[in-house]
Amino acid sequence: MSWLTLSVHAAAEHAEALSEALLEHGALSVDLLDADADTPDEQAIFGEPGEPTASVWQHNLVNALFERDTDVAAVLQACCTGLGIPVVPPHRIEMLAENDWVRLTQSQFDPIRISDRLWIVPTWHTPSDPDAINIALDPGLAFGTGSHPTTRLCLRWLDAQLHGGESVLDYGCGSGILAIAAMKLGAGSAVGVDVDAQAVQASRDNALANQVQATFFLPDGIHLAQYDVVVANILTNPLRALAPLLAQATRPGGRIVLSGILAEQAAEVARIYAQWFDLAPAVIEDGWCCLSGARR
Repeated sequence: MSWLTLSVHAAAEHAEALSEALLEHGALSVDLLDADADTPDEQAIFGEPGEPTASVWQHNLVNALFERDTDVAAVLQACCTGLGIPVVPPHRIEMLAENDWVRLTQSQFDPIRISDRLWIVPTWHTPSDPDAINIALDPGLAFGTGSHPTTRLCLRWLDAQLHGGESVLDYGCGSGILAIAAMKLGAGSAVGVDVDAQAVQASRDNALANQVQATFFLPDGIHLAQYDVVVANILTNPLRALAPLLAQATRPGGRIVLSGILAEQAAEVARIYAQWFDLAPAVIEDGWCCLSGARR
């Protein structure tokens, strides 16, 4: 069996209503993505300290799945008419062939070599190097599987810079991968914080699967102490807003690691954090940047 997929651009004021209308007109599923993802306009929609909370992105990509005999163009037209959208927005309709989706998804995720001694290994794979430090992690609801340059940059920093016994804060922990890696690399303790409750639960599950003692919280569930190492792999806008908090959470002489920053945004982020930190030169991979420095 095959299906039809619809991808349609929608402004913030129409995205949720259009999603509901598509479901009412027969869509089997609907999801929303940030149409500006991986650009300087990428937007975090979870509320960060100092940032307003938004329920959708400014520019949205609405994806819907339909039975193959559906007149998707007519459905979209009806939805737009019903919502008072005068012009049908840019969209694409494609045929989606039947696949073994579990096997297909798994085939896209092989073990990822981070360094000579550190690997990320999906649970359905046998470790390529049983003697290495292997982190068992499956793709899931939370960001951070090791496949994105920002995650790899942070992992390589931890691998090169942790000497053992450090206290580590992973702010914006996603899957918990950085806190878990820190513990496997010899950190004395690791705490993860995320604004997304699903990410906190995913992090706890992943820590349990990797048999490490790391703790994870929502921001209002913890009073931050000061840490030897603070890692924040999020986005530039939250990093701007969180700068005073992250600086306060880094002990004098401690170190900070910042990623989720596009290369062209590095100078601005560095300027903000230079108020508290002596920063090393940026490390860039595939257009993404990692900044690190020592707290004065």
